[in-house]
Amino acid sequence: MYEEIFNRLAKSDFRRKFKLSEKDKRYLETKGFETIKLHAQDFIKQRIAPAVIPNDGKQTPMRGHPVFTAQHATATCCRGCINKWHKFPKDVLLNQKQQEYLVNLIMEWLKRQEENYGK
Repeated sequence: MYEEIFNRLAKSDFRRKFKLSEKDKRYLETKGFETIKLHAQDFIKQRIAPAVIPNDGKQTPMRGHPVFTAQHATATCCRGCINKWHKFPKDVLLNQKQQEYLVNLIMEWLKRQEENYGK
């Protein structure tokens, strides 16, 4: 389902450089995917979904949580990147379906990272 966007993201030097840190991997293993998905849903709802984001482009830290890393890797970190990569309009509230798409994309990236831990 996400192959097209992952193929496009893989062509970006910036997006391709993101990998989970050892600390992120441990956090993911400790908390589990269900809890991390709840975090992703909250981050998207609070930081990304609103129509007006005063600090758009700066609301997602570069590190500190596996979801933040995944957001940068998947271009779901700000409305500008989401508009460019996922074609969701800026300055309008993201609907539930759009939010679910972003969360599921983040979770898929995290699962793919987990699959590649030993490589």
